Order: sequence, then C-alpha cells, then structure tokens
Amino acid sequence: MAEGASVIFKLYCLAVLTVMAASYTVLMRYTRTVEGVRYYSTTTVFVTECAKMFFTLCILLKEHKGSIRKVSQELKGNIIGKPTEMLKMSVPSIVYAIQNNMTFIGLSNLDAATYQVTYQMKIPCTALLSVMMLGRSLGGMQWIAVFVLTGGVILVQGIGGEAVSHTSGTDGNYVVGLTALTIAVFCSGFAGVYFEKLLKGSDTSLWVRNVQMYSWGMLSAFMGVVMHDWQNVRENGFLYGYTPLVWLVVLLGSGGGIYTSIVVKYTDNIMKGFAAAAAIVLSTIASIMFMGLVVGWMFVLGASLVIAAIFMYGLPKTNTERLPTKKGGTTQNV
Repeated sequence: MAEGASVIFKLYCLAVLTVMAASYTVLMRYTRTVEGVRYYSTTTVFVTECAKMFFTLCILLKEHKGSIRKVSQELKGNIIGKPTEMLKMSVPSIVYAIQNNMTFIGLSNLDAATYQVTYQMKIPCTALLSVMMLGRSLGGMQWIAVFVLTGGVILVQGIGGEAVSHTSGTDGNYVVGLTALTIAVFCSGFAGVYFEKLLKGSDTSLWVRNVQMYSWGMLSAFMGVVMHDWQNVRENGFLYGYTPLVWLVVLLGSGGGIYTSIVVKYTDNIMKGFAAAAAIVLSTIASIMFMGLVVGWMFVLGASLVIAAIFMYGLPKTNTERLPTKKGGTTQNV
C-alpha cells in the first residue's frame, strides 16, 4: 500500500473509532445519570462481551459461507487443539484486571492532578513498548506527536476532574499510589502491545483470535458480576434496569470493541491511543452541546493539541528516518 494511501486509511480508522468511542462514552454517561431505575454496570460489561462473541461468530459463519461445521472445526482446532495459544490470550485479560485494581489503588491515594498527569503516561509507554516488543520505528515527529497528545489529554481531562473528584492526596499514601499507578500505566501499554503482537505474529485469523480473547473476557466479566452485584442480580434479575438506550450502549460497546481489534490488526496500538484521545475531545464537545457542561481555556488548548498531534503523527517520515535497521533488523515503519 502506498504511503499516501496508508495515511488515508489510518485517518479513516481513526475517525470511525473516534466517533464510535465518543458515542459510547456520551450515551453511557447519560444512562448512568438519567433519573429512573439504574442498571448494574457489571452486567452490561458481561452482556457486551457476549455480544462481541456473537457478532464475531456471525462473521466467521459468513466467511465459511454459512457452514456451521466448518466454523466448529476451525474453532475446535484453534481452541481445543491449541491450548497454548488459548492460554496466550488469557494474558491481556489478566493484565487488564491488574491494571484496573492498580488504578483503583492509585485513585485512592493520589490527588487529581497527580493522577491525571501520571496516568496519561500510558500513551508514551505504549509507544515505547511498541518499539521494544514489535521492533517498530517511530520518526522524530511521531515521538513529538506522542508527547503533544499526552499533554493535550491531560489538559482536556483536567477540565472537570470528574473521574478523580473523590481522591485525596492528603489522606492517602503517595508512594503507594504512585507505584500502583505506574504499574497500571505499564499494564495498559503492555496488554495492548502484547495483543497486537499476537494478532500480527501468527497466521491465526483475526476472528479466531477474537473468539479466544472474548472467551476470557466473558469469564472475567462474569466474575465481576459475581463479586460485585450477585446479590442484586439474584433479587432483581440480570437485566434489571435495561432500556432501549442501555441496549444501544451494549451495541456500541461491542461494535467498538470489534472495530478496535481491526484497528490494532491493520494499524497499531498507538493509533488506537490517538483515537481514544480524540474521542475524549469529541465526547466533551457533545457533553457541552447536550448536557450543559461548561469548559474553559484548558479544554480549548488541550483539544487543539490533540488535533495537532493527530496530524503530526500522520506526517510522512524523512528519508533519514526511513533507513532500514542494520544487521538484518526487523524494524517496522509506521
């Protein structure tokens, strides 16, 4: 694929994933704040994982021209017949679980500003791990774009401090919080890059990999239901509080998850990070328009930096930066 076409394709993936992620975020916030019966968030995570599995199986069925037997044979060969490969796909789920726990510890021990700045280090961390684990080559302008994006996200997310308004830097243990958040940052980058390495490092199809991934996702999500909301589910039902809008959240979440795997397969995790940053900006704009959110100059500056970083990252490399790695290296040019 020509470089110009490659840039266009990456920008297209970025745009689609950004719109999907922003729509999901805004709608999820609305369903969690609107008056009425509130659904259990853990059940929506599980239902979303089930929906991802369902849609992936439908795609596999379409690829095999409607043959259930051929789909069953492929899944049997890659899941039961290759237990090692199946276990490899458990790593991202385990690492993400560690990340979530470390994030909670960090939130409980750090002030809002420290949390925002430290946690956004996952963007350059992902870029660094992509270079180390995948042999990817980033140009100087792309490295600058990564750090400009990090600063932009910090400014944008600092407008309201909604995600961290309950933290307290005075009551918590600073060292414990910072250590936990550093681990969370590494886990975020490692899990994404590891998944990308599995997708691009074998002949196993994307959809089979997704089935393996979502199997572990369903298991971990169900464990979350059992640990946090099992008693409520037993009393009120699994789908308690579900409305058409909640089902739309599930649809957007599952579609976004599947599309994310496509983006990682055919572009990279760094591009996924750019899409997530752009989605933060877009969802904030939607909140301003429809939910009465008030922002100031920090958001304007941060949004400008995010947009600038996206275009900077997509700029072609110089001839010097295109030089291949010596001694037969396997450097990937982005």
